[in-house]
Amino acid sequence: MIQNYDVIVIGGGHAGCEAATAAAGMGANTLLITIDMNKIAQMSCNPAIGGIAKGQMVREIDALGGQMGLVTDATAIQFRMLNRSKGPAVWSPRAQCDRGKFIWQWRSVLDHTDHLDIWQDQVEELLVEETAHGGKQAVGVKTIWGAEFRAKSIVVTAGTFLNGLMHIGRKMVKGGRIAEPAVEHFTESIARHGIRYGRMKTGTPVRIDKRSVDFNEMEIQVGENDFHQFSFMGSPRKLKQLPCWECYTNPEVHETLRGGLADSPLYNGQIHSIGPRYCPSIETKLVTFPEREKHLLFLEPEGEDTNELYLNGFSSSLPMDVQLAALRKIKALKNVKAYRPGYAIEYDYFDPTQLHHSLASKIIEGLFFAGQVNGTTGYEEAGGQGTIAGINSALYAGATNKEYTPFTLQRDEAYIGVLIDDLVTKGVDEPYRMFTSRAEYRILLRQDDADARLTEKAYTLGLATRERYDWWMQKKEHIERIEDFCRSYAIKPKEINSSLEALGTTPLVYGCKLIDLIGRPQLSIKDLATIIPALQNELDVPKERKEEITEAVEIRIKYKGYIEREKMVAEKMHRLENIKIKGHFDYANLSAISTEARQKLTAIDPETLAQASRIPGVSPSDINAMLVLMGR
Repeated sequence: MIQNYDVIVIGGGHAGCEAATAAAGMGANTLLITIDMNKIAQMSCNPAIGGIAKGQMVREIDALGGQMGLVTDATAIQFRMLNRSKGPAVWSPRAQCDRGKFIWQWRSVLDHTDHLDIWQDQVEELLVEETAHGGKQAVGVKTIWGAEFRAKSIVVTAGTFLNGLMHIGRKMVKGGRIAEPAVEHFTESIARHGIRYGRMKTGTPVRIDKRSVDFNEMEIQVGENDFHQFSFMGSPRKLKQLPCWECYTNPEVHETLRGGLADSPLYNGQIHSIGPRYCPSIETKLVTFPEREKHLLFLEPEGEDTNELYLNGFSSSLPMDVQLAALRKIKALKNVKAYRPGYAIEYDYFDPTQLHHSLASKIIEGLFFAGQVNGTTGYEEAGGQGTIAGINSALYAGATNKEYTPFTLQRDEAYIGVLIDDLVTKGVDEPYRMFTSRAEYRILLRQDDADARLTEKAYTLGLATRERYDWWMQKKEHIERIEDFCRSYAIKPKEINSSLEALGTTPLVYGCKLIDLIGRPQLSIKDLATIIPALQNELDVPKERKEEITEAVEIRIKYKGYIEREKMVAEKMHRLENIKIKGHFDYANLSAISTEARQKLTAIDPETLAQASRIPGVSPSDINAMLVLMGR
């Protein structure tokens, strides 16, 4: 059996689902191949979406016309905006989701996406042919059941399944996820064409029966129920909102865990690959921080109607009897029952420095990679890459009779742009996780303005719907109108001073414009609207989006100086982004730069001078030398 498509997406995880819906949404005839159609977008670890910097990426996926934000809002059972005590540049939405409903919501999205087919099978071989100019072109795949599919472009989003090997104590079982088979031979079918790959490791904690927990010994953590959500287009949360709970480990727990370290695959030589530094196992915490007497744990619901709980902070691959014995040393868990223990998993990934910023392979034409196969960790990082790979695979497939122009995002345009630039420029030596600290333009990449940054771009591509575009244009118009009003509306001291003193801020000596009052940290637009009727009238916008628009206006006004300054810095860097250097230098024979720079530049072959400047080992003096040579 041979069938032809424009785009084939391999893997039905978070990257694969976003890639498939993006490509199909742009009109490409798309096939999604997944091992199990009943585990589409499975949350293999924590049943939560978002978090620090991750929440911003989900908002960006949504602004681009992706689906993760909509699915999250529809299945959320607890929502919180993290980092509220800090500035809006780092506010980050996060939601606990119903794991089962999340899968079926995504399945419904896929089932109702035009131009998209699904095939349940396991890909075993990448089909590659030689091009007319002597290069290599991905043309299709073969599956373990003998099906053959052909396409103009192929997106690999295989997650942890490539030669996956799970560990619990000294026991090792092949698999891509608990109770699911590993994908063998596929890595090798790609690597034989000269693509480098390595091994990484991640893990997940024990799942606990809610009925065996003493919640009186835990601290409750409730969610928030204000207007914030993930999608700019989504409906308010509909599911029952549930709490999480907190507790701590103790010295007895640590003693029990240390007793099992000899059988830990992390320390007995079983596992050689690198795990995520920022999400360490409980045994790694004990070894790294031996002075700590306790570690915080979060008990999080897996769903609206299930007794299954996720123990955040207790990722482990120790023997299962050691895991349970240690947990029973915690008061709240003294009678704990588990559904299954935590485990570690090793899997193959491909060196992302072999990719262009479009996530297309530099070695095999028409081949794209997205998600954990690029060395990242996290649903959100995967979804962001999947969106970009899906867009570009559709553009590539449609470029038969015209030049292919890839869609990419700059570092000042999106966290997704930061993520991809870091991957293809710096590579990875451990699973990559996004943080706000990785972005140098945080004030420009806020969670509240993702639609302002990306929706018009997505609409031009044909990915964002007309409905989404129209809503953004209406929102934009409301924001600009309110800003203009605040900029021109005059305030006299005698009219407002008594109210200002009541609100705890300094009274006016001279008149000013309303925008100057809103800029004060002690005052909010809502406060001022209660004492300035004209402002209250200006805030009369569509009820379902009133708070969102009001917040957007306030942030733009209060942080105007910071925003403008950061834009100036970004514009200076764009000058280097506009200096194309690919193909201009024979780095190996460039004596004007350092030996390390020659090696790194040869390996990565950057597109622009700005990208070259971000490569570890390339110094400012190396960049200056190249600028001088470019001038000649």
